[in-house]
Amino acid sequence: MANGHNAYMESRILSASPVELVHILYQAALNSVREARRGLAEGDITARSQAISKATEILIELSSSLNYAEGGQLSERLGNLYQYMQHRFLQANLEQSDAPLVEILGLLTTLYDAWQGVRSFASQLPSNGSSADAPSPPNFGMEPVAEYALQGLLY
Repeated sequence: MANGHNAYMESRILSASPVELVHILYQAALNSVREARRGLAEGDITARSQAISKATEILIELSSSLNYAEGGQLSERLGNLYQYMQHRFLQANLEQSDAPLVEILGLLTTLYDAWQGVRSFASQLPSNGSSADAPSPPNFGMEPVAEYALQGLLY
């Protein structure tokens, strides 16, 4: 079953647009935070730590994919938010506390929901780029992250 899921995820990642890749990473980060909370509640230190590490790696990748030259102030703010969440993950792990995880879950949910709007907008654009009158997709200064996503963050 896991091999089938891995093959599906690999196919999904390889065929995804940059907008979809960010969406996939947000989903994976949210799932990791939920796993960390479950590990904390069950007293499973290993599960909690692994989930926090995975979510932190995702945030690092999202942060490193920001294009500050094109994304400007939005990229800067997202980078600062990702850094703040990484700090809160560290606190959650060191203090074995749920409060930072709840906060991060809320922040990531807000980003995920906002990204849903970006995906909706992007899906309405012509895929062949033939219309000069078509609006350009928003530039959030994000570089494609498929290669890193395939390195095991999503599995």
